[in-house]
Amino acid sequence: VQLVESGGGLVQPGASLRVSCTASGLTFTDYRMSWYRQAPGKERELVATIDGISYRTDYPDSVKGRFRIWRDDVENTVYLRMNDLKPQDTAVYYCHARYTRDVGGAVYWGQGTQVTVSA
Repeated sequence: VQLVESGGGLVQPGASLRVSCTASGLTFTDYRMSWYRQAPGKERELVATIDGISYRTDYPDSVKGRFRIWRDDVENTVYLRMNDLKPQDTAVYYCHARYTRDVGGAVYWGQGTQVTVSA
């Protein structure tokens, strides 16, 4: 199984950015897909999640209304659109897949993509 992120970069405050994660080696629709981020010196935190089949999404208050997650089950890709970016959004963004067809299902991580918000 591989999760490959792309689309990170350096942007100014207030800008938008989209990151992508393409999965291979798994049945994509069997997985809940999420984006996490980790800033230097901080714990990794969940920023968005989307279920397979139902496409139900969830966001923490820190990004609600600014970030949007969606998935393309044909391309096996999950996207995260980030609007009105702030310096505190600077972090490495990781793609995460959790198998949902069984309790305690497999979990996979991508290698991460750096997002830096700075003037």
